[in-house]
Amino acid sequence: MSAELPTDATVFTRVATEAQAGQRLDRFLAEAIGGLSRSRVKTLIEERRVQRDGLPVTQPAEPVRAHATYTLDYPAAAPSVPQPQAIPFPILYEDADLLVLDKPAGLVVHPAPGNEDGTLVNALLAHCGETLTGIGGERRPGIVHRLDKDTSGVMVVAKTELANAALTQAFAARDLDRFYLALCWGLPNPAAGEIEGAIARDPRDRKRMAVRPGSSRGKEALTRYRTLSHHDGAASLLECRLATGRTHQIRVHLASCGHPIVGDPVYLRRLPAGAKALSPDLRAMLLDFPRQALHAARLGFRHPRTGAALSFTTPPPPDMQALLVRLGLPLPDMSPS
Repeated sequence: MSAELPTDATVFTRVATEAQAGQRLDRFLAEAIGGLSRSRVKTLIEERRVQRDGLPVTQPAEPVRAHATYTLDYPAAAPSVPQPQAIPFPILYEDADLLVLDKPAGLVVHPAPGNEDGTLVNALLAHCGETLTGIGGERRPGIVHRLDKDTSGVMVVAKTELANAALTQAFAARDLDRFYLALCWGLPNPAAGEIEGAIARDPRDRKRMAVRPGSSRGKEALTRYRTLSHHDGAASLLECRLATGRTHQIRVHLASCGHPIVGDPVYLRRLPAGAKALSPDLRAMLLDFPRQALHAARLGFRHPRTGAALSFTTPPPPDMQALLVRLGLPLPDMSPS
């Protein structure tokens, strides 16, 4: 049976027959409702949108029970165009062409599956409103670079076609003054240097990137770093600069050489060697840090219209500063070099 799914929220109710008993639940619902793929039904089950006789069901492979009543709470279709949402964010500078902000950790930059709203783009649409003059024929902010959801720090956003083109070119050419602060496990040797290694999707886990020098899909990547301070060789604060801009580049490169970023939920897979040198309370504090301790500290570039040199720096957010204080590491001097 095929059906066109509604755009409004709808509850589907289906009673299983004797003949349908024993089927996988996701297959049963997909066929009984029509118009839904099994993968979509599986996601809805895992989101606790399915009930059996009034009780939540969370396992897509659960066998269907004869004569049981199954209900599926189908959500309303999300708008295909991001909608304005009044979400506060710190603004460092704004004019008719661009906006510079200090992105908080936890804020997703662009809508995507799993984060359809509540993003920086939604916030920018609400804040900028009619001052967005149009990019590519659409009234939208120009996202010329991104920071991972849990990475904090300086970002620039284009508000005009001119600014979008110029800033996109500046990022592509690395014609920028930009560095990150990363708190990593251990003490890199040498204390300053380069990490080079092509980065591609990890074939064993599609949510991860990996250094894959022999892969035809790997993209050349180079990270320059220097150690600013360290705590007895157990944890170090690094300044990192990108010669290329690959997905998760700093996180992947540091993990590949045995110095994953503190709190990184993706690339910190085992107890770091440096953790053994810490007192129990310090070790617990670092191991329990809920996000990667990575902060985009400075961004400098030329204004796309006037050519004036602009530079913006922000200190790490309070949670990262608390780690540095407990480790006895000073906040770095972020004045222009």
